[in-house]
Amino acid sequence: MTSTTERPHGNREPSWWDKQGDLIMRRPFNEWTFTHMNWLMPTERVASGDAGIPLPVDNQPLSLSYRFDGYDRTLHELHRRTHTTAFVVLHRGKIVHETYPGAFTGPRSRMQLFSVSKSVTSILIGIALHDGAIGSEKDRITDYRPDFLGTAYEENTIAELLDMTTGVGDLETWEVPDSGIKRFEQTIMGGGDIADVVRAATRTAPAGERFNYSTFDTQILGWVLEAATGQTLAAYASERLWRKLGCDRDAYYWLTRGRPRTAIGGGSLNATARDVARVGLLMAGDGAYNGEQIVPVEWVRRSRGDDRPHLAVGALGPSGYSHYGYGNQWWTLGPEAHHAFTGLGVHGQYLFIDPAAEVVIVKCSAWPTQDDERRDAETVAALRSVADHFATTR
Repeated sequence: MTSTTERPHGNREPSWWDKQGDLIMRRPFNEWTFTHMNWLMPTERVASGDAGIPLPVDNQPLSLSYRFDGYDRTLHELHRRTHTTAFVVLHRGKIVHETYPGAFTGPRSRMQLFSVSKSVTSILIGIALHDGAIGSEKDRITDYRPDFLGTAYEENTIAELLDMTTGVGDLETWEVPDSGIKRFEQTIMGGGDIADVVRAATRTAPAGERFNYSTFDTQILGWVLEAATGQTLAAYASERLWRKLGCDRDAYYWLTRGRPRTAIGGGSLNATARDVARVGLLMAGDGAYNGEQIVPVEWVRRSRGDDRPHLAVGALGPSGYSHYGYGNQWWTLGPEAHHAFTGLGVHGQYLFIDPAAEVVIVKCSAWPTQDDERRDAETVAALRSVADHFATTR
């Protein structure tokens, strides 16, 4: 099934075309597809520039263990149990551990990051606000995208999008065939304008009162950024982020098949694990990198969480696991975890940042399902153990 508003091949019965998203994400195919999305979808390059800045490397084995569900396990077991494809650990800006258990992965493999892309979109919004391209977080969506007048999003602000408190849209579930996120995916893959799908979302709660995880919210943020800057998401990310970080390799966003083609700001960035780690270093360093303040300090600190009760750890409700809070398009872990925070993507993608321990960890995976609370909880336990190990080796 594609969008209910448009079928690329007329009024035919559903076929394999409609199930492309399911096929791309199914094991064992996803070990290949998650590193070859540019073979499957239209793309736009996020250019890295000519002056790469190599990360220092002191790769060493990590013989530590983590405890989960009453058992002590090794990182090797983590990788096997959670289908790790890439695992990169930085401490104080240096790669101290790097392994690529995936069948098709290595240091130059560009990984499908899924919703870790959301956290990158937040960084770009913070830069655009600081530069004045976007006037204020209190601006309404319709100040930049007037085509959302008359929709459930009409009164929502950029700040509400950032914290996913718009009150628009249903519970984001991949298992319900006619859910908003499935219609969104099917339109991306099969044709049609995804803006039609987003504009059709209905209000389910008052704005600002509850958290509801929403790829639609981030998609609109990406469109606001493009309207405000006059650049595509890929072009702005290249100019204001990728080139400044001295990335090793061009990244790319894959685009919708239907026109107008558009990047998925909530899920289509692909980059090497090392370059994703550079984004983590930027956030671990309060927005400064290589002597330049790229993201405002206050924007980075907002991404570590705040004291609003409905965004606190354990208070997110049915669209967030109990060990997370949320803020600014990042998942937060609270004061007991040194205010560590992480970008997350379905099928097990992580950009984990513990500024207190000076640790950044990138874990890419090929889980058999989009979401898995137990795999996620086990991964967080392991990443915390790695961060705690380096916190004690100062």
